[in-house]
Amino acid sequence: MFFQTIHTDKNSHARTGIIHTAHGDIETPCFMPVGTQASVKTLDQQDLKNLDAQIILGNTYHLHLRPGEDLIAKLGGLHKFMNWDKPILTDSGGFQVFSLGLQKEKNKKGQPLVKIDDEGVTFKSHIDGSTHRFTPESAIEIQHKLGADIIMAFDECTPDKAKKEYVREAMERTHDWAEKSLKAHQKNKEKHKQYLFGIIQGADNRELREKSAQFICNLDFDGIAVGGESIGYNMIATKKILDWIYHYLPENKPRYAMGLGLNPADLFEVVERGIDMFDCVAPTRLARHGIIFVKNKKNKHRLNITNAKYIFDKNPIDKACSCSTCQYYSLAYLNHLFRAREISAMRLATIHNIHFFLNLMKEMREAIEKNKFLKFKKEWL
Repeated sequence: MFFQTIHTDKNSHARTGIIHTAHGDIETPCFMPVGTQASVKTLDQQDLKNLDAQIILGNTYHLHLRPGEDLIAKLGGLHKFMNWDKPILTDSGGFQVFSLGLQKEKNKKGQPLVKIDDEGVTFKSHIDGSTHRFTPESAIEIQHKLGADIIMAFDECTPDKAKKEYVREAMERTHDWAEKSLKAHQKNKEKHKQYLFGIIQGADNRELREKSAQFICNLDFDGIAVGGESIGYNMIATKKILDWIYHYLPENKPRYAMGLGLNPADLFEVVERGIDMFDCVAPTRLARHGIIFVKNKKNKHRLNITNAKYIFDKNPIDKACSCSTCQYYSLAYLNHLFRAREISAMRLATIHNIHFFLNLMKEMREAIEKNKFLKFKKEWL
């Protein structure tokens, strides 16, 4: 059994569960740190183990460009390559279709980076300008070679404000690619022992979201993801979308809100709506700029460590926090490191932020088990 529900909160859709993989179990709901290029920025794998990270993410697009899936496969797969023996999830490159294509980004020579057609995506590397192509079949093949425990169907991520005509076209492409991804995966499913998720699209449109949910949930995927720019970026839309599609989501499959976690408050909103997994670059990216997460309703649970008021502060970030940064270093010292532009500043801040999110999820799971999720949410928000 890939996924099993352990307990559902009596007062909401929040639930706990376990995802079983070849590299270990994952307790849900869970936050997944992002390791875009087989590395969670500023941390090493021992840091992640010390933080009790259950699973991390890799980015298919970036790993394909550098160092390449063939090299990784020759070196024993992503787990051995990066010396990480716990679960890994890889995306399929679908988000890059959106971020590089729809934003019309160009390479150093001024050439468009992406061209989308019904069969796949042709794109130029942002590194050296070389031409590459992803299709549903090739995206699955790349992920098979990378060897992650959980992989994603190839999809077209749609923006919030796109016209309905385009959103429908992108959704239909996503559905076609979902079937092709599933077929390509099932040919080698037993060999690779990986689990494939389908992705619901449809932007901020109820008719299309419901249609996409019905289609994706009726296919033989191991898990269901909810994608698109709206998810995590626009929380008002995110909550509406999850409410629209909730009754289509299978009870016996894990549910993944992609790219969500900009604010701790966001995690409560989606867990309340039955989501089991989510990821976001915010905890690591903000840490590198001196933005630290704390349990404080003001300023979106954040503080800016570079603020002058911390220059003489002997206290840790949080006296109740058990992370190594809070155990050994003061706000004054962290303030100094950032002002001096020491590399260790980013690492120490990242350790705290990742611990903050992972510990919050642990406490959330405990609250769900006791049917006190909404009470716990109220304490935070």
